[in-house]
Amino acid sequence: MSQPVDLAALQPIIDHMPRDPGLFVQALTHGSTGLTPDYQRLEFLGDRVLGMVIADLLIARFPQASEGQMSSFLNRLVSRESCAEIARACSLGPLIRLGKQARDDGGAGSTNILGDVVEALIGALYLDGGMASARAFIERHWATRIAAISEAPRHPKSELQEWAAARNRKTPVYIMLGKSGPDHDLRFTVRVEIKGLGAAEATGSSKQEAETQAARQFLAEHNL
Repeated sequence: MSQPVDLAALQPIIDHMPRDPGLFVQALTHGSTGLTPDYQRLEFLGDRVLGMVIADLLIARFPQASEGQMSSFLNRLVSRESCAEIARACSLGPLIRLGKQARDDGGAGSTNILGDVVEALIGALYLDGGMASARAFIERHWATRIAAISEAPRHPKSELQEWAAARNRKTPVYIMLGKSGPDHDLRFTVRVEIKGLGAAEATGSSKQEAETQAARQFLAEHNL
């Protein structure tokens, strides 16, 4: 039998008095219990709410950041790992309802389950208290993580890789097209490609410099 949900212990974590306690019971119920509804639908909703609120906070905090930078920040902040860290900081694991096998397998400490439950709680807050309640939870628990982000320029190759990842594309591929010039002044030409998103070429005095310039050129061509 699954453990009951301790809503009294949950209340200080969400800082919200539930109007519909059933939503929060659902948010803490894993599918392994065999009980319905479980948290999956609320997680789906909470994931979208989290992304929108974090995007709004980033727009306000980093007025000079490029779209590529903000995509990188967003991906870092809304990742399952980040959500799981929030759950661990709140000691949320013991409150999750798990089936016996999932519990015995350490489900209460699983990054996937912890991350999902945080998103499900955001979904429950949104339905129960509106965007204000969901936003208050996100602002409170993500504040230090957002404050720790630096807007310092990133290396073009790193920025391009994160931009590609934000669009669910593979890592950029760098192709050596050739080298020219005398031995004391060689010039290397490199092409960078991201399948389905484009390509760019550049020349430098070393292979590394050419790759950096190609990444910078790609970013410039896409107004990043």
